[in-house]
Amino acid sequence: MSDRKPSPFLRTEATRAALVRAALDLFGAKGFEATSTREIATAAKVNIAAIAYHFGGKEGLRAACADFVVATIRQIFAAAAGEASAIEALTPAGARDALARTIAGLIDGIVVRGEARPIVRFVMREMFEPSAAFERLYAAIGPMHGRACALWSRASGAPAESETTRLAVFSLIGQLIYFRLARPAVLRRMEWSDIGPAEGAAIKRLVVGNLDAALALARKTNP
Repeated sequence: MSDRKPSPFLRTEATRAALVRAALDLFGAKGFEATSTREIATAAKVNIAAIAYHFGGKEGLRAACADFVVATIRQIFAAAAGEASAIEALTPAGARDALARTIAGLIDGIVVRGEARPIVRFVMREMFEPSAAFERLYAAIGPMHGRACALWSRASGAPAESETTRLAVFSLIGQLIYFRLARPAVLRRMEWSDIGPAEGAAIKRLVVGNLDAALALARKTNP
């Protein structure tokens, strides 16, 4: 067995990661103002001075949490959407398939994946009580929503930046988020013990079916 100690760089990165994970969970559960730096340090199992050393203070740590969420959401979205091919080169059917893949991937990443809980709570807290961290989140969420709108436009014939298109995409996203936010009620009503791959597949079938119905209606309006 090696008795070599981790390098200072690895220890530093581990400390930063532990603080971000702890703060993400606590900020989402209790709110920024109600969470003390001592609570965060205790949860992360590090010295409280590490917060100021690594992030300059609690505000800097909140910004780091937002950056972590942005990186995670981008990773989930990229894996869900697949190759960032030119949307204008897609057929309507191809754009529909890209939307369906995106929906399925986001359900896997946000609803089925247990680690997504603190991320979603942090984002929702920022939605209800916007701070500078919200601006960092929106810098990522806005373009991703815009790409989904462009896919919707290609699949339906509706203008990409029309009010109807933007609302339609928000409606699709809202369906996914509900299954995460209302998880306890969904589990009880569906008599599920958890939302795993099988339950996630059932949710995908429903939401993709809703996508097809909404696209069919949009095509009638935009022949």
